[in-house]
Amino acid sequence: MNIAIIGAGSWGTALSLVLADSGHSVRMWARETEVASHINEHHRNPSYLSDIVLPEKVSCYNDLAEALESADFILFATPSHVLRSIAKLVLPYVNKNQVAISVVKGIENETFLTMTQVLKDVLGGVIPEDHIGTLYGPSHAEEVAMRKPTAVVVAAYSNSTAKSIQGLFTSPMFRVYMNRDVIGVEVSGSIKNIMAIAAGVAVGAGFGDNAIAALVTRGLQEMKRLGMRLGASQDTFAGLAGIGDLVVTCTSEHSRNRYVGERIGRGESLEKIVAHMNQVAEGVKTTRSVYFWAQSLNVEMPITEAVYKVLFEGLDPREGVYSLMTREQKEEVLF
Repeated sequence: MNIAIIGAGSWGTALSLVLADSGHSVRMWARETEVASHINEHHRNPSYLSDIVLPEKVSCYNDLAEALESADFILFATPSHVLRSIAKLVLPYVNKNQVAISVVKGIENETFLTMTQVLKDVLGGVIPEDHIGTLYGPSHAEEVAMRKPTAVVVAAYSNSTAKSIQGLFTSPMFRVYMNRDVIGVEVSGSIKNIMAIAAGVAVGAGFGDNAIAALVTRGLQEMKRLGMRLGASQDTFAGLAGIGDLVVTCTSEHSRNRYVGERIGRGESLEKIVAHMNQVAEGVKTTRSVYFWAQSLNVEMPITEAVYKVLFEGLDPREGVYSLMTREQKEEVLF
């Protein structure tokens, strides 16, 4: 197959290797001309995962028309806040026979749309809904690029599309499961980044393993509460996009969201942290989206609320944890 990857960040780069290992021809698109040139000349991405040698089947372009030439599948690997604008640029070059895949984790600010919903909104006049899917799960780009064993889940608006995406990615070190619950997969896989920020804050503030375990467990309930309010299946949250991704993102040294939380827990400002990062911590923007989304749906999400107030209202991290610990006593309701 011919695959176009829109976005040459760490995740797009790692997945280009997976796809090339599976025998596919991969054309990446990068905004920066120098990045595209370096990948083509040296088979390394100079900005992300620079130690990884990319296979010969991977090439990179600064021109969208060239990157999308003859593409059977279009993989979107951009930051969530630019997906809509990039999809609009891609629109003139797509056709109804192509499959669009989102590997972007996040909820769009203002609209509260998931990433596949953004793609439907922009590309829906050409690429039909049942040709759109998403790939989520516990999968740090660093480990995927090193060919360490990874399992993820694909969800799509049709079984045939899900199966085609599953077959596209499956390789000895990259196992793909199918899930029919698109909204559940996207909601859980996006909210876990908020919980990773909370876990990082707890670590940075000097709290212990007990606090992390509580945040992971109660964070899972918040994911379920919002997801099920939107029609998601409860089972999804016990799977790879739910508890699987939640655990790895809250505990791993590779997690950008946990990293942001740790520095905030140590007293640094969000503006300073973000200004010196060359990668996007999706949980920051997702926190804003989910906080207001939950309010509009009257869904109780106390951890999300605390993270929002720490990030955007200047609440002291220790006070945020204290407010969670001193909430009204309740039963443990697990649905």
